Amino acid sequence: MSGRILVSGADAHGVARVCISHPAKLNALSVAMWLELRQAFEALSAPSCVARVVIVQGDGGTFAAGGDIEEFPQFRFDEERLRHFHEDVVAPALQAVLDCPLPVIAQIEGACVGGGLEIAACCDIRIAGASSRFGVPIAKLGFPLAPLEAQMVSRVLPLPLLRELLLEARLMEAAEALARGVVSRVMPDDQVAQEAARSAQRMALLSPQAARLNKVTLRQLAAGGPTPEQRRAHYAYADSAEHREGLAAFLEKRPARFAP
Repeated sequence: MSGRILVSGADAHGVARVCISHPAKLNALSVAMWLELRQAFEALSAPSCVARVVIVQGDGGTFAAGGDIEEFPQFRFDEERLRHFHEDVVAPALQAVLDCPLPVIAQIEGACVGGGLEIAACCDIRIAGASSRFGVPIAKLGFPLAPLEAQMVSRVLPLPLLRELLLEARLMEAAEALARGVVSRVMPDDQVAQEAARSAQRMALLSPQAARLNKVTLRQLAAGGPTPEQRRAHYAYADSAEHREGLAAFLEKRPARFAP
């Protein structure tokens, strides 16, 4: 059975889910799945989207074990087709995850390898199971990490660590991933989904505007900013309804009610 990216719309808490589903191949991503991932996050980024938080997870207890290697001979031996795959299929899908204005949580169970690690690196928070493993062991397959993908992964993995994982083609255990700042927290395997849901529900109660603007500022910082123009634009929220509601709720000693 071919793989799919399954999207569940916002639940009663405002939490949407994106599921990488190709369990027969440990959720390895096919070309079609990369395209579906991009479409899913573009839809979640639309102004009409009512979700407040997104959880990305794998199907069947595995996050994602990389790309679907059985497809690789179809395009990897032709330079133009190989460039198209990395630059026009994979990178835009990862960029769509990065560009999502909603908080994005990676619920990591089992293997988080290759393309799976790339997706997790583009999420805001990574919650991992104790037995999960991380790496980019593609040197075993005779090819390097594509430049744009390396750039995105390096947002989360320090370059010395990324160098280790690429050149040694080794897998990193969850405890090391936590110690080296790759994941936000590590939970017992049977508590990962519950912790991801709790985290998402807590964030869904907060100001969507604040989350969106925080993500804008964080992207600007990653790009070497913010510029003076970006700093001036930042304060446009001053007279917004969410700003007024948040402060009023605090002063009135009641929970804030942020409109959808």
